[in-house]
Amino acid sequence: MTVLSRFATVAAVAAALLVPVTASAQFKLDARYTDANGDMVADTPADPKDQIDPPTLVFAYTPVEDPSVYAKVWQGFLDHLAKVTGRKVMFFPVQSNAAQLEAMRAGRLHIAGFNTGSNPIAVACAGFVPFTMMASKKDEFGYEMEIITYPGSGIDKVEDIKGKKLAFTAETSNSGFKAPSALLRDQFKLVAGKDFEPVFSGKHDNSILGVANKDYPAAAVANSVMKRMFARNVVKPEQIKSIYTSATFPTTGYGYVYNLKPELVAKIKDAFFSFNWEGSLLLNEFKNSEPPQEKFLPITFKEHWAVVRQIDQALGVSYACK
Repeated sequence: MTVLSRFATVAAVAAALLVPVTASAQFKLDARYTDANGDMVADTPADPKDQIDPPTLVFAYTPVEDPSVYAKVWQGFLDHLAKVTGRKVMFFPVQSNAAQLEAMRAGRLHIAGFNTGSNPIAVACAGFVPFTMMASKKDEFGYEMEIITYPGSGIDKVEDIKGKKLAFTAETSNSGFKAPSALLRDQFKLVAGKDFEPVFSGKHDNSILGVANKDYPAAAVANSVMKRMFARNVVKPEQIKSIYTSATFPTTGYGYVYNLKPELVAKIKDAFFSFNWEGSLLLNEFKNSEPPQEKFLPITFKEHWAVVRQIDQALGVSYACK
């Protein structure tokens, strides 16, 4: 699917979730940041004294799966990042979205991949500036939210979740909480806590493993994570039964903290866009997505995350920083 058709698709899912696609979510940066140019992300501080130039850059990948697996997957890219920037680079294995957000807000994290749902709060509260995401060589990108169960669970359609448990991942997750919550409420008239019992697994792989092992009767997950788990034989396809697949959402957004020196930011961007994927562990891992993820594509938060902000608006999500 092309970039244009994918944007048509995410607009369709907004409509399906009863979100007005022409509306703008009530998005506002924390008071500690400024946005003079209206691009919806924090500006670099005007005073050079407020800009940072760390000798060691800390990178974190969104905590959706086993951090030890992804430390190895990302090592080749991090070596390239170190070469291009002239800095040491450290992989930070965060265990939760909250920990990742707090690390960047506190100045301990400089470059990161934040998942789809936590991108807006990372931008608003942590000064995150996303500029790229993974895509195919044909500029195809994204993933779908799926509601899954296991064969023999007695759940054959979404309505069958009524009276049962449904596993979400975390409240900041788009596919693991926000999109399915809106879908269940507005399309299927199923309200968490009233019509079904919500439980939180913490991460997509926990939800997928929980369903495969029959710990959860159903779960809402990102199918990109599930497909990679199938490819690694962590879970077998026959252990999972999908009862709903959404339209396409943008995937993990990669970026940097707002107060890095502009010269360093330019080198970081160059490292992402000059990375050679061929033969890399990164390609070996992410080529199993659909569409395959084979390069870094330039994006903007204002444009590519509009549908996510619209879903947040429908759910009454607040971007106020704690």
